[in-house]
Amino acid sequence: MTTAEAAQQARETAAALYSAKPDWVTFYREVLGVHGLVRRLYPTAEELAEFEKTDAYHEIQQMLAELRRTKGTQPDEDAEPTRVITVRMPKSLHEMLHEEAYTHRTSVNKLCISKLLRIIDSQCVPGRPTPGKRPAVTQEQ
Repeated sequence: MTTAEAAQQARETAAALYSAKPDWVTFYREVLGVHGLVRRLYPTAEELAEFEKTDAYHEIQQMLAELRRTKGTQPDEDAEPTRVITVRMPKSLHEMLHEEAYTHRTSVNKLCISKLLRIIDSQCVPGRPTPGKRPAVTQEQ
């Protein structure tokens, strides 16, 4: 299957699922999740990174965003349990997130999920360890 054919398949399959109006979590899991369609079509990090630059990927992101805006499609807790993470950040960043959430008329939680669903430029992630190597653990004295 060519790259263009894979992108077309991802677009068409996502559109078919979207038309069934699932909750956004189901859509994410089935299309973009770890075992979802896109990961099966683009199994390597390089292939996935290339797909993330396509119109098909951006259309899928728009579908996901629209499902997240839809009030009647809340995730089923039994189908997809919720996990909680704690993120340590400077006070100034925390204040900015609150301000941005207020500006968008949403909660900080929804804003953070929106940000987590976006593509990250790998050059903007500090301290990326070499694949296969765990970062050294140091003890503070």
